[in-house]
Amino acid sequence: MINWNKISSVFLDMDGTLLDLHFDNHFWREHVPMRYAEYHGLKIDAAREHLFPLFQSVEGTMEWYCVDYWSQQLSMDIAELKREVDHLISVHPHVIDFLVATKRAQKRVVLVTNAHSKSLELKMQSTQLADHFDAIICAHDIGIPKEEPMFWEKLQLTEAFDKSTTLLVDDSLPVLRSAKQYGIAHLLAVYQPDTQAPIKDVEEFTAIHHFSDIMP
Repeated sequence: MINWNKISSVFLDMDGTLLDLHFDNHFWREHVPMRYAEYHGLKIDAAREHLFPLFQSVEGTMEWYCVDYWSQQLSMDIAELKREVDHLISVHPHVIDFLVATKRAQKRVVLVTNAHSKSLELKMQSTQLADHFDAIICAHDIGIPKEEPMFWEKLQLTEAFDKSTTLLVDDSLPVLRSAKQYGIAHLLAVYQPDTQAPIKDVEEFTAIHHFSDIMP
């Protein structure tokens, strides 16, 4: 699936790619509506009817990924609410072995995430993955999400890379499409970002079930 002789940089998404997306899905679909309903004296279905259109209206933008934005919009401490369910944060199978093997193969390994710094910090504390990366890039520091092709151009200023020898693994099809439009040559999707959900239709992309599928 991957000719490792042609790869120099490995860009890895976090949520849904390295980490089980079940944490995030449970948080936004179940935990936030429950806490919002409690705070406002609503039934949980009424809370969902109010919240879900708000979420969908900014999906794929910097606001969607911004903890501070949602704390302000919902008048709740989103970072603290995430800590309430941080026991659900988990690493996908074979990820650590893959990270170790990729570094051993002398590839540059970079975490490239849309996650807000507060979410990133919580997840790195929970998983202890940070030391496995040569660099950690947060889209909030660049100012635009990975869904925008301009993101990859701006990333070059922070993390110079050769498009022809870079591998990106990401569970988001819009992100993979923006990377393809920019010209990143090696792209892989993920079949099951959320282990509690069915296998995903990855459409035009090649995908992995686990990182053992592409171990260097």
